[in-house]
Amino acid sequence: MDRSHFSRLLAICAAICALPSVGRANPASIVPSIADPGAWVGVAGSSTAIFMSVDYEYEQDQSLVLREHVGDPGADPLGPLPTHHELRFKQFRHTVTPHVDVGLYHDLWISAALPIVIEQARELRLDTGVDRTASTFLDGIIPAAGYDARDPSTPPPGDLVFRGVNRHGLDQIHLGLGYAPMNQAKDDTKPTWRLGAEVRLAFGKTMKFDPASPSSETGVGYGVHELRLWTSFDRRLGWAEPWVELFWQTPIGTKSDSLFANPGFGATNTGKGQQAGVAFGFQAYAIDNGVDQNRISLDLGTRVVAHFEGRDYTEMWEPFALAGDSRGTGPLILDADPTMPGIQAMSHPGITNVENYLETAARFALRTELGPHVSFAALADIVWKTDHVITFADAGVDQPTCSATVTTGCETDPNDLVTPGTAEVNPLHSQRIDLVGHRYLSQDNFGFIIGVQGQVLF
Repeated sequence: MDRSHFSRLLAICAAICALPSVGRANPASIVPSIADPGAWVGVAGSSTAIFMSVDYEYEQDQSLVLREHVGDPGADPLGPLPTHHELRFKQFRHTVTPHVDVGLYHDLWISAALPIVIEQARELRLDTGVDRTASTFLDGIIPAAGYDARDPSTPPPGDLVFRGVNRHGLDQIHLGLGYAPMNQAKDDTKPTWRLGAEVRLAFGKTMKFDPASPSSETGVGYGVHELRLWTSFDRRLGWAEPWVELFWQTPIGTKSDSLFANPGFGATNTGKGQQAGVAFGFQAYAIDNGVDQNRISLDLGTRVVAHFEGRDYTEMWEPFALAGDSRGTGPLILDADPTMPGIQAMSHPGITNVENYLETAARFALRTELGPHVSFAALADIVWKTDHVITFADAGVDQPTCSATVTTGCETDPNDLVTPGTAEVNPLHSQRIDLVGHRYLSQDNFGFIIGVQGQVLF
């Protein structure tokens, strides 16, 4: 082949890749908008784009629970703290999420979603080679015989040491507003660029654990209101459609019965941790029939999410709540007012301060469009999380104290320590699990998600 024929072939390939063919299967390319940019919803003759979808997901997570251990014979005094394997954690959850996007005016739309947890269950088992003389049992955090919240009067069988109740219900309703400064469906020389904000309002039953009546607390809600800001870019290039999405999510308030309440004094980082992340990938079209608009494509992507320090529900939150029930004599009962003599018994909420960690995932999706109004997708995610400490509460905050020798302002407490019996103490700190050498760690986190999605455009 001579140079002129090769140049002509490249030109033909470039022209094919530049053909303006925009599919709607990729979520990053969806821009609900009325057909006439000059008309508002409700005006005679205008047509509103409404995307309605239902997602189903089955999610399974598993990890190992380790614990720091001081006093190991032969341990290097200058090396890292030795850790001992304790438990194996496993959780599964079924979730159905109806979602609707309604176009308002010229690439502006509103959205709403309602994740419904059909069932959620979790359990802890002895790790390989571990028996009931491990520190978790010696410290009384889990009874030596184990605990089954579904049948508290009967010890769980085999290596099962803790089983929570089956949970179900609602957590938040997601209400969003989106806008597309660029829309490839209207201008094929530009990518689709979307911006959005979403308020996630907590209104479902808060997730709690009651040792006296486990079956009465089956909620799945965090009781936390959150704000999510996001942006995405998508560009159809012939048979390929690369995309990228970035987001930031932060708590903005709590319900009155949320476990994330701040007890005051020297408590720090009492709220749910912030998150920020990026996801990117590309969609490859195997079939793209422009006449009847039938399409089949494979969507491959990945995401990285940073979870910042804050309190959260961890693998051990229910055992911690059991061991911290103020109606009993467990080892994790807290002192509500460290400035008062004695112990003002306060139940441990179960949730704990969690160290920063990263979540990474790979996503595979097979998407099908049947004409211009109906699409389906089958999805699968494989998820990993970096190792992190899950009992990370500070002892308190060394606060400034006024000195008689200083005429203006205050000087720092010269001992540079959290003084017991003062307002510097963090009521949520438990030396049994938060003190260095006694902390719990989550390691070898692995999970997967499989799901299906159906979408209709009106």
